[in-house]
Amino acid sequence: MSEALRVLEHVARQEKLTLSYQQADVGGAGIDRHGQALPASTLKVCEQSDAILFGSVGGPKWEKLPPAQQPERASLLPLRKHFTLFANIRPGLLYRELTDASPLKTERIPDGIDIVCIRELTGGIYFGKKETTTLADGDVQAMDTMVYRKSEIERILATAVTTARARKKKLCSIDKANVLETSVLWRKTVIDYIAKNAPDLELSHMYVDNAAMQLARNPNQFDVFVTENMFGDILSDEMAVICGSLGMLSSASLGTGKNSLGLPFGLYEPAGGTAPDIAGKGIANPCAQILSAALMLRYSFGLGEIATRIEAAVKKTVTSGTRTGDIAFGRPAVGTKAMADAIIANL
Repeated sequence: MSEALRVLEHVARQEKLTLSYQQADVGGAGIDRHGQALPASTLKVCEQSDAILFGSVGGPKWEKLPPAQQPERASLLPLRKHFTLFANIRPGLLYRELTDASPLKTERIPDGIDIVCIRELTGGIYFGKKETTTLADGDVQAMDTMVYRKSEIERILATAVTTARARKKKLCSIDKANVLETSVLWRKTVIDYIAKNAPDLELSHMYVDNAAMQLARNPNQFDVFVTENMFGDILSDEMAVICGSLGMLSSASLGTGKNSLGLPFGLYEPAGGTAPDIAGKGIANPCAQILSAALMLRYSFGLGEIATRIEAAVKKTVTSGTRTGDIAFGRPAVGTKAMADAIIANL
């Protein structure tokens, strides 16, 4: 985060912009200092801001807490719900020069990977009714309810359409309509919505189990894919693996609200979580956090050209050979600060 802020401050000086930000505790830091993962003071700071640039929140220290009190569940999910952050945009990007970082054979991805996952973020099984009961015979039963409304599906489709139109006009909807009633509604809604609102797009459908296989077999057959919450959680993590390193993948979570600029209020964070084994060593890859900051400039501040400059600087830095340990592959590795220094130099 400190390196991402340095990059933001650098481009702000270059562009003669004023960057105003306030840091607030969340997750494990919130629990340690305030007794809860999402302190009221942090939520107030978020409400008074135009966007949230989010860091890492969890770790082994808090894993013994009850599930409902653990850092991720007790901070990220409430933030998504509070701000109705329903659309998660997660680019899956692997530069051609980094194909060795992917577990896929280079001949499957000779030019790297460039796809986008659009994940519905506030519905489905994560937000449905949850219940654990002891039955009459002494057995224990747990239940999670998966619920989707047509309006929720149409809402995420609008984001998917905008994204697809800005790329190759190709959209794949992923569901499990051969088993799940929610997926039956999902597929029907997708067909009707695209026919009415985006007939210019090339639309396809795929069951989630096949999609998981196809991502590993030939990821570039996709351009933009859209799916419900749990499927998107799993598939986007698979996408992260085939793209080589979580340290390179950013994400944007956009909501229904607008900020003071009249642009989408959003939460921006790396696709990966914490890495306690390397915490404090100064060797983590800062690129995902920096690229998340670029997404923030693009979506919540309308500064697309500056966002593109940051993304180009990251790409130039990595492809020219300056890399942290997770993507070094036999080359000399640099630390977190040196990586950011090189990106700033390329800006």
